[in-house]
Amino acid sequence: MRRIVSVSIGSSQRDSKAVVTVCGEEFSIERIGTDGDMQKAIALIRELDGKVAAFGMGGIDLYLYGGKRRYILREAKQIARAAQVTPMVDGSGLKNTLERRAIEDLAKASPGMFKGKNVLLTCAVDRFGMAQALQDTGSEVLYGDVMFALGISLPIYRLNILQAVISVLAPLAVQLPFTWLYPTGSKQEESPDKNKYTKYYAWADVIAGDYHMIRKYMPDDLTGKTLITNTITPGDVEFLRQRHVRELITTTPNIEGRSFGTNVMEALLVALLNKPLAEITPEDYNRMLDKIGFVPRREMLDGAVTMGP
Repeated sequence: MRRIVSVSIGSSQRDSKAVVTVCGEEFSIERIGTDGDMQKAIALIRELDGKVAAFGMGGIDLYLYGGKRRYILREAKQIARAAQVTPMVDGSGLKNTLERRAIEDLAKASPGMFKGKNVLLTCAVDRFGMAQALQDTGSEVLYGDVMFALGISLPIYRLNILQAVISVLAPLAVQLPFTWLYPTGSKQEESPDKNKYTKYYAWADVIAGDYHMIRKYMPDDLTGKTLITNTITPGDVEFLRQRHVRELITTTPNIEGRSFGTNVMEALLVALLNKPLAEITPEDYNRMLDKIGFVPRREMLDGAVTMGP
């Protein structure tokens, strides 16, 4: 059995482990949180380097994307360098393939989900595949990058405008402490100001993006809303049910009650592809996704019947 390990700077309370069989091969999939301690994450990666099949980098992205430009986060680079033998991925490969496909498949299976509806995407720079796919669904998309990452009330409704803003802000943002941009450790279980963006949550029919970003300013009432996200635990499902979310969709599959992050699933695909990381292409990921048959997890939380895949 080969081992896939996601080393996350997120909360250790969200740790989990599962055994899956994919393409006839058994894998142990594990998520280990370090509660915001980057040095602990680096030490753990060094300890396991060469002993596991692939690493996922959890709780932090290595890259942010704006248009055709890619920006490297300074602190994430330190974590990535700790792996000298075992390949490490941050999930961006699947955000450009699996998440893009998930939106396209959902739009085909349930056209009414997007067409003529309002979509709040909390952050596009870490989900560029989803952002690009959403703009083709016939929905009105609010890109919340500046609001949710920087705390500035500046809603953006056009992807090309967002890309122009990112081209100015990203070179500065990637040098900032990551905790200024994204909740880590125990802060992932907190909502600092539930009322700050209530009107945008209320405006949206669909709320999409990173789960911790969605939860960051989540109001108590999300009646009738559809959430498209991932990295969902059974506790998160209950949390969302209490807030009256209508439907939960995760872009990664349900494995023993949990939807692991894209970094975990990408690490699994890297292990299956068995080729140097630098040589893996989006076509390789898409081919493997076709072979495995990953589909979005859809779960009605208000007792209604799910339609589509």
